[in-house]
Amino acid sequence: MGREQSSLETLGVNQNIQDSFKNLRVLITGDTGFKGSWLCEWLIGMGAECFGLGLAPNTDPALFKQLGLEKRLHHKNLDIRDCSGLKKLVLDVQPDIVFHLAAQPLVRFSYDIPVETYETNVMGTVHLLDSLRFLNKKCAVVCITTDKCYENQEWLHSYRENDPLGGYDPYSSSKGACEIAIKSYRRSYFSDPDQCGVAIASVRAGNVIGGGDWAVDRIIPDCVSALKSAKPIPVRNLVATRPWQHVLEPLSGYIILANELWNGLSNQDSVASKVHYSKLCDAFNFGPNIESNRTVYDLVKEVLKNWEGSWEDQSDPNAPHEASLLNLSRDKAFHLLNWSPRWDFSRTIKETISWYKAAQSNDVDARTFTQKQIQTYISLI
Repeated sequence: MGREQSSLETLGVNQNIQDSFKNLRVLITGDTGFKGSWLCEWLIGMGAECFGLGLAPNTDPALFKQLGLEKRLHHKNLDIRDCSGLKKLVLDVQPDIVFHLAAQPLVRFSYDIPVETYETNVMGTVHLLDSLRFLNKKCAVVCITTDKCYENQEWLHSYRENDPLGGYDPYSSSKGACEIAIKSYRRSYFSDPDQCGVAIASVRAGNVIGGGDWAVDRIIPDCVSALKSAKPIPVRNLVATRPWQHVLEPLSGYIILANELWNGLSNQDSVASKVHYSKLCDAFNFGPNIESNRTVYDLVKEVLKNWEGSWEDQSDPNAPHEASLLNLSRDKAFHLLNWSPRWDFSRTIKETISWYKAAQSNDVDARTFTQKQIQTYISLI
């Protein structure tokens, strides 16, 4: 790209992206979830008019409530499986940009509720895509799936966007099916964004961590819960390797991609005007640097550098299957969007644990600290 100003540079150096989101109508499905709450906080700070839908938070505490988002955006309690309700909401909102995050996000839980997992992840996505067929306006859409959508062969090399989709467990396979549905709708109804007005991309991130994740059966919330109670951290899969990344890393990629899609639809000077839509309306990995592909054991050790405590091995040979090795290639996001991660493994863990420590302090509220971390991240870009 030479010295031409990149999207990442504009995010950190001037207000191009900030201004381009200002007053845009942005719909976020799954706004009450962990990633959805962080995304809403970031977008509100950028001046977007945010509309959210999702189920009521199912944890206590819940980041959505800690940030006071129910009073700061237009939220509607709606199940993504409600096709008619979703279609009505989309047509009422008339969004300029859509971020689709609503999902059943837990691998191990998917073994207990496989039907609901497929209904939510696959048909919920289909319901959203079908609603967009009736949206008679320009709209940029970013559908968030997962790195686990790939047919995991336990390869040492990283997975690229054109590698086979699959998934061993109900959650992972539902996300593979979700990607297939997105691609089918894009080819069938949205193949020419300049004509139909809708530009759709899908995105796959690694194992996202950060402050405010209170979900059960996830390693960071398990660590925090144990450490707060002065108990050993229960570790069930020491040798599993994951691409750990702070939540702000993939969110920055989603925002950049949505901005480029919107600018292309609006005929503004952007990367989208130089790169054919077949490359931008596609799948993207937003993974961490290779050094952040670490074992669960490495993660726990790093957590204990930032919060004194201990751990214990609770490996269960009869536990449901979970992948042991999974890496993501981020070459495509780098070359087409000039996106790359900014926080290394140690910084990711440090920022995550500092959030939880701040959250239990009476001196700093969660919203203020979350906004501070967003600004810190932007300043480093």
